[in-house]
Amino acid sequence: MFKRMLSAFGVGGPSVDTVLDSPHAVPGQAITGQVRIQGGSADAEIGQVVLSLVTQVEVAGGFAFNGGNDERGSVQEFYRMVVQQGVRVPAGQLVAIPFQLQIPWETPVTAVGGSPLPRLSVGVRTELLIAGAPDKGDLDPLLVNPLPSQNKVLDAFGQLGFSFRSTDVEAGHLPGVPQELGFHQELEFFPPAQFVGRMNQVELTFVANQHDLYVVLEADKRSGAFSSGGDTSGLLRVSHQEAMVTDWAAAISGWLAQAAERGHANPAFGGQPGGYNPAFGGQSGYGRHDDRHDQHGQQYGQQNGQQRGAGMGGMLAAGAAGVAGGVLGGMALGGMADEFFGDDEG
Repeated sequence: MFKRMLSAFGVGGPSVDTVLDSPHAVPGQAITGQVRIQGGSADAEIGQVVLSLVTQVEVAGGFAFNGGNDERGSVQEFYRMVVQQGVRVPAGQLVAIPFQLQIPWETPVTAVGGSPLPRLSVGVRTELLIAGAPDKGDLDPLLVNPLPSQNKVLDAFGQLGFSFRSTDVEAGHLPGVPQELGFHQELEFFPPAQFVGRMNQVELTFVANQHDLYVVLEADKRSGAFSSGGDTSGLLRVSHQEAMVTDWAAAISGWLAQAAERGHANPAFGGQPGGYNPAFGGQSGYGRHDDRHDQHGQQYGQQNGQQRGAGMGGMLAAGAAGVAGGVLGGMALGGMADEFFGDDEG
């Protein structure tokens, strides 16, 4: 919640304060709140009240001044909604505009087990159009929790002994994965103890829509005297209902063993890009009919995304509290919105 004087009106002008009913969100669901505009010393006319979702996106392949490759980040808007048009704000009066903002299914996850992930933020930005010119600034951080299907995968990572390393949002599309947004989130983990020395890290990416969850794994292998390094990838598409009954711990550990020993992914995890492979958990045809507009697909996004098991969520929560022996690398959690989005109130 931020209160900001509208620069277009100067001293004595109205101020805006966006209030979220809850800072927690889940992809596919809606958040609610109010945009409150307090009138100043004179009547004011506001053309549009706009809300948008923004996050920090890294673009790989840039070139630093020293000639090396780097990753350059920028704040990117990925959803935009006009809340109201033609708003008259009388002098000294409060105008409250309620809103309901839909969270896209591919929105990055910024909190697990109720604890914020380090160095990643999603914010709700308020923008007022006055005489055709935008007046930006009001920014409210949003804690985006995983879907229940994503939680099942994260819990398996915790059970297998992965250690969370970092997360970021990368620009670009993944091969074989349908995406609406022009970026995807990568969650990076140190491998379980039995794979230390054979791979540097494992990256996990989720891409969700109303019906399905795409799970992408990438192992960064170490090079050795008798083997070369490089990346090994795997892709699986399942319905959200299938994800809830899949033995993720067994599936992921099997994929890791194949990737470490043979240098390529287990065909059970991925097979054809974007295709369903019955060898990887679940029953063939379970929820896979074309007409999937059933009660499960419609109601899935309304489940509580903060339900947690004893796996990754608990480990991340402990790490965020400074109890997990440096799992989160000691990275500060405070001031994330200011760090990424800058001073939007200036």
